[in-house]
Amino acid sequence: MSPAAGASYPPSLKDEESERLVEVVKDWTVGNGLAVRPPPAIVSAEADPRGVLATSVPVTLFPSPFPKVCFEQAKAVQTAYNELYARISQDEEFITQVTRDVIGGDDFIESLWSVHVKVQKEGYVQPISLGLFRSDYMVHQEMGVAEGQEQSVPQIKQVEFNTIASSFGGLSSRTSALHKFLAATEYPLLESVAGQGPYDLPENTSTQGLAAGLQAAYKTYGNSELGHQTCVIFLVQGGERNIFDQRHLEYELQRSSNAPVFRLPFSKILQQTSIADTPKRQLLYRLPSNPSKVFEAAVVYLRAGYGPGDYPNTADWDARYHVERSNAIKCPTVLTQLAGAKKVQQVLATPKPSSQPAELGRFIQEGSKDFQEIWQTFTNIYPMDTSEAGLAARKLALDPEQCQKYVLKPQREGGGNNFYRSAIPPYLKSIPESHWGSYILMELITPPPVTNIILRNGELEQGGVICELGRYGACVWNQKTKEILYNEDAGYLLRTKGDQSEEGGVAAGFGCMDSVNLV
Repeated sequence: MSPAAGASYPPSLKDEESERLVEVVKDWTVGNGLAVRPPPAIVSAEADPRGVLATSVPVTLFPSPFPKVCFEQAKAVQTAYNELYARISQDEEFITQVTRDVIGGDDFIESLWSVHVKVQKEGYVQPISLGLFRSDYMVHQEMGVAEGQEQSVPQIKQVEFNTIASSFGGLSSRTSALHKFLAATEYPLLESVAGQGPYDLPENTSTQGLAAGLQAAYKTYGNSELGHQTCVIFLVQGGERNIFDQRHLEYELQRSSNAPVFRLPFSKILQQTSIADTPKRQLLYRLPSNPSKVFEAAVVYLRAGYGPGDYPNTADWDARYHVERSNAIKCPTVLTQLAGAKKVQQVLATPKPSSQPAELGRFIQEGSKDFQEIWQTFTNIYPMDTSEAGLAARKLALDPEQCQKYVLKPQREGGGNNFYRSAIPPYLKSIPESHWGSYILMELITPPPVTNIILRNGELEQGGVICELGRYGACVWNQKTKEILYNEDAGYLLRTKGDQSEEGGVAAGFGCMDSVNLV
């Protein structure tokens, strides 16, 4: 039996034990790249004008207990999810229908759609797409029947599916390595028997798995017809604090494939790239440090461009169009990014009358194993439009008591965009009713209580926590032929936050990195 199954987990620590663990974790995290650039609240720009400092990522002192059955459920369904979202991105008619429902109240989605329409008119030149996905879940306790007796059966329920900038793959594998290191060297020294182990810590190859997806796309692109050396471009935000997470993927890709990898700020796309005057419209990258060096971009991996903040002016939308119309393999294309909209998740998860097939059956054969496994991960999600279901959801959202069970979500990635419980009615009343249809209403998932100790900025925080499991997937497919060329599970992420926090963003300062201790 794992120590996490007992009431004394995490173990009670003496002051001397806490001090030792803090020192060990601080050094290990920086020494092994489990780090971020420090936030301004810790180190001001004046104190670090050249941005040379790094600090430990917020992390749990112990791996959090997580039901093994739920962990295996998420792992087993990931390749089916990869294929599902590849198929959604291929179904322009479906994306058109879904996008039409939200465009009236969401300028960002409308602008993304406009990029696709513009490229479609002149014709796409690159049929290959790459998806580096992450499906996020929480554990949900449901009453079930086993051997004639009622018992609580834990299941995972999907929070969201990310099709763009699915972060923390580079740091997640290192967090797992940290906890394995502590389990081998430090936990056995604790006075508390509960803390000494044994621990069930699964292997986590998220860095290698995501890099392998990039490598698969890079190989699929092939050699340059123009005689240039091919490369992979990471499109990034300026002043990125979560840089080491991205760097670990770069280093792994360079190690495994020898592909040149370059970081290009989203705001510099038009200055540092050009499109060849050929029918294929190859994307050419000129190295700023040596302009005589010209590379052909085989793959463009977007770690920026997922929210309105990356498009402050028209030139930024021109830059996205510039990349989209090129021959580079995009991760993601605009269509794949739109496939990750919350509205798509809602449409897939909403049951229809028994006389009508579920929308999920449009992509995965209804009644198949993949269909059943995906369907089991869905929670209750409702539209906020003027349909019968949408009008019923509006009543729930505006009711001061009923709204306590829900979260209101816009079509956004990156965290910090949602409205929870009692914040929902006043927010809805503050925006035009014509915009309500661009939101979804999702039933809150209530995970079982877990406690842990978080080390954040050198300080320990102990108490109740909420854990969110992310499962990575890598998929390469052909939009024209519908062929799936590569489809693999790519490791996991566990993010943990205090149980009083609504948002879980690690880089935003809400959550922390964690790993699973299977129970």
